[in-house]
Amino acid sequence: MRFPPAMAQKTFEKSGYMKNFPHFAGTVHCFCGDDRAHHKLMGQMERGEDWMGNQQPADLVLTPAACYAVYPIVAERGVLREDGHLVDVASYCFRHEPSLEPTRLQLFRMREYVRIGTPEQVLAFRADWMERGQDFVRTLELPFEVDVANDPFFGRAGKLLADNQRMQNLKFELLVPVNDGAGPTACLSFNYHMTYFGDTWNIRTPDGAPAQTACCAFGMERLVLALLRHHGFDLAAWPAGVRATLGLG
Repeated sequence: MRFPPAMAQKTFEKSGYMKNFPHFAGTVHCFCGDDRAHHKLMGQMERGEDWMGNQQPADLVLTPAACYAVYPIVAERGVLREDGHLVDVASYCFRHEPSLEPTRLQLFRMREYVRIGTPEQVLAFRADWMERGQDFVRTLELPFEVDVANDPFFGRAGKLLADNQRMQNLKFELLVPVNDGAGPTACLSFNYHMTYFGDTWNIRTPDGAPAQTACCAFGMERLVLALLRHHGFDLAAWPAGVRATLGLG
């Protein structure tokens, strides 16, 4: 599945993203006025005034994570098959995280593999992809470490949520040194959501239980920056094994 960088506001609201990450969300607003309103807007712009009050919500929200568009589609298909679903998904994503750090873009590409099924299927998938992800980065000849992690939850309750996520080992990240003088950058993540999305979207396994989900996510720009950081800007000089992995000849 491939998606554009925006999703329906109602779908976004149901996902619960605003409960935990309101500081990252981005909404789409558009001009919906008449000629008179347009004249007012142009005058404000010419005078250097704030003109954003003329914009109205477009019922669209910028996609925060590639997998968010998958779950409502799977839910519409009804009860899962015995073997569940495995979805290869990619999308441009947005997070309002202004930073001069080159690995923290506000608009970036995310490639994910999403597993939906029973606890046994989902946990086996994540364990497999934690090994496959490390094998892949080894072929890129990048230094890395894998560590337990947490999402940057918002507000007072955020610390409790983050601590709980770490205690249950729900999220691991593959970290690669990219920025001088800073900690390593998460280039892959391996996430176990338990029944969160199954409950949210009423996705059921054949026995009637809420489906569990997990995903393996690749940060595409971060991986590119890691390659440039460790192998340089001359692709012809990159190690032969790395070039072969990436199909560079």
